[in-house]
Amino acid sequence: MNIRTTLTTTTTDTSVAASTTAAVAVADGRSARWTSHREERRRELIRAARRAVHTLGPEASMDDIANAASTSKSVFYRYFGDKAGLQQAVGEVVLHQMRQKIVDAAQGAEGPQEALHAMVSAYLHMAQTSPNVYTFVTKPGNLDSSSTVGSPLGGAFSHFFDAITQMLAKPMQDYFSGNSSALIAYWPTAAIGLVRAAGEEWLSATASQPQADPDSMATRITGWLLHGIAHELSTPLSNPAMTNQPS
Repeated sequence: MNIRTTLTTTTTDTSVAASTTAAVAVADGRSARWTSHREERRRELIRAARRAVHTLGPEASMDDIANAASTSKSVFYRYFGDKAGLQQAVGEVVLHQMRQKIVDAAQGAEGPQEALHAMVSAYLHMAQTSPNVYTFVTKPGNLDSSSTVGSPLGGAFSHFFDAITQMLAKPMQDYFSGNSSALIAYWPTAAIGLVRAAGEEWLSATASQPQADPDSMATRITGWLLHGIAHELSTPLSNPAMTNQPS
């Protein structure tokens, strides 16, 4: 092979390599743009679904949601699989926002009692923003018959309340710092159950059961958590064991 042939071959190989690199770069660019487009479209559909559920209620069907979003049901199935998948996607966004609000509220409080009240209040305010959306993402019974059994949404919601339980533990450890009882460790888990149950009952209040405002309800729930309900009873508790704290 002479020098001219060697140079020609080298130039050709370099040109081929450059062309291949350019083609890969173009393909990667297209792939990145397509991925970005799909992610943005998915966010748009989640926002549209939230608006639809907020207006139509938690029992809204996929047809209802698609019509409200001015698109077809097949588009939602393409992005989310089924209604359970849509619930999970909406739930992840809603729960993240709720958790952040609760974190911010706790960080701005001056003491453990104030932190507890702030977290309960933030939770109630966020849930009241759209009771329909809250119910849509927290009630498995809203899944239609075509939905996947055992939706992972339950896991996401469980993780949310696990995180809130851990957040409650810190201010309550501070509040009960003088009490050495190991039973106090049960308190955050019990507390989150009370907050959720009372909050959801409060959200479902009807005209015959006037709904208190979120701050007043938060004050009431915080009082129950810290002091119980004995002081609200018209007849005092007669069993001393029910009124004395364990040592």
